[in-house]
Amino acid sequence: MSLKMHRRDIPRRELIGLEVKVVDASNKDLIGIHGIMVNETKNTLVIEHENKTKTVFKDQVTLQVKMDGNTVRIDGKMLLGRSEDRVKK
Repeated sequence: MSLKMHRRDIPRRELIGLEVKVVDASNKDLIGIHGIMVNETKNTLVIEHENKTKTVFKDQVTLQVKMDGNTVRIDGKMLLGRSEDRVKK
């Protein structure tokens, strides 16, 4: 049985270890950064991209996230806050 994932469920999920891609950003130089999310703070995401880590501000990006066989687009503002607090909501 498969459960349908909704965009609103993503902020409650653990994102570290997932494949992500920056698809829009206030700083256009960030668009295209992709890789595995390796860390997360209250305001930033750290993505391993081409054997380097890139730190992006959550409130400045829109991400494409691959999760459970689905690809979902999400505004980084929905991810603001500490991941452990977001998961509890």
